[in-house]
Amino acid sequence: MTKFSVATLLLAIASNGVAFSPPQHCIKSTTITSKLQQSTQAAPTETEAPSSTQTPLSSATLPATDIPRLPVQETQQPPQELPTESQNPTSLKREKIIKEPPIWEYNFGLQNPSLALPHGITPRVTPPETFQLTESQIATLERDGVVHLKSVFDSDWVEYLRSATNDQVANPHFWAFAGTASKLYDYIQRNIWQTNKAFADFYYHSAVGHVLAQCGRTDEIRISTDLLMVNPNKGFKWHQDNQNGPITWNDGIRFWITMDETPAEYGAPVYLKGSHRNTVVDEQAVFVDIQMEGLEEYREQWLEFRTMPGDMLVWHPKTIHKVDGPSDGIWTSYRRVLGGTAAKAGTLYTDKRGTGGVLSDLGRHGLEDGDILSSPFFPRVYPRFDDEEAFARDSGRVGRDFRDIVQKIGGLV
Repeated sequence: MTKFSVATLLLAIASNGVAFSPPQHCIKSTTITSKLQQSTQAAPTETEAPSSTQTPLSSATLPATDIPRLPVQETQQPPQELPTESQNPTSLKREKIIKEPPIWEYNFGLQNPSLALPHGITPRVTPPETFQLTESQIATLERDGVVHLKSVFDSDWVEYLRSATNDQVANPHFWAFAGTASKLYDYIQRNIWQTNKAFADFYYHSAVGHVLAQCGRTDEIRISTDLLMVNPNKGFKWHQDNQNGPITWNDGIRFWITMDETPAEYGAPVYLKGSHRNTVVDEQAVFVDIQMEGLEEYREQWLEFRTMPGDMLVWHPKTIHKVDGPSDGIWTSYRRVLGGTAAKAGTLYTDKRGTGGVLSDLGRHGLEDGDILSSPFFPRVYPRFDDEEAFARDSGRVGRDFRDIVQKIGGLV
């Protein structure tokens, strides 16, 4: 397999584990031998939900393309399901359910677990589904800075996301190496949609774009950046989100899509109600001391959400929040989340070189400060995915380049 120098690995660590599609002659494939336990299916989706529909917006057929395509890795390890603590609380030992793979077991380039989409969806043909929110839910987000949306995705979509995640963990991508090595998560990978087709298809065809468009009161949604996160070890203390891609606070909408039942003892996200309106936390800050002067009206206003499979959390990027993991950092079950930041219509590209925010914008997209955020690197998912953007992604033209990593991280240093 391809050998990397120590300097190259350090660059990978500095890049925050973002996706990278190398030139065609550099793509190598490795066989994964990660061991996952086989078990029964996880807890079903909670049934409480607002009135909803998951139906196509319109029909469309994609045009033919002559774009040359990079080799796509058909993953070797089949998706497997893991237990939740509530299913088998007595027999599960306090042992990590995911073991960190050695560096030589990581994969490169594009990956495709070849999963069938639910509801008879044809990839890149069927338009996205819809899910109707209430005005009260949207008003809650605007007032509190966060809203819990129950049962947005049915059991078919939940199973699809679980299978895609399990396959990804069993066949880890090289650009998850930095995040995994940090020990913050058992597995974490930024811009997962760029390297794994299953997640790109989810954004293109599920109702996620429609939900976020309603939350942002906008007629277009693009994915600015995303993260696949599995088991946050001891958790993530009070913080605000500044890894939102090259956009401003008010242009972004943060989201979480949960695939598992939150354990009763830990793992439930907690938000400070209304804290998105605070004026004292520096925009470059990540972690927040909630005892600081100026946060008095928020620090006791806790909103805790025990999310269930298929639920979404949507919040303002400035809303202060945390997640507490098990005290020993050992997850004996999966806590799988697909999260990220979406951009509203009319969002302008904001060059964040020289700040920590640049770590979520390391692609060679050619956008300059002040340009309209319109690029295959920030794909449109509502009202419908863009055919040319999808083809660019499938051909390996949407990825990371070491020249950009050196240039942009150099500015941060």
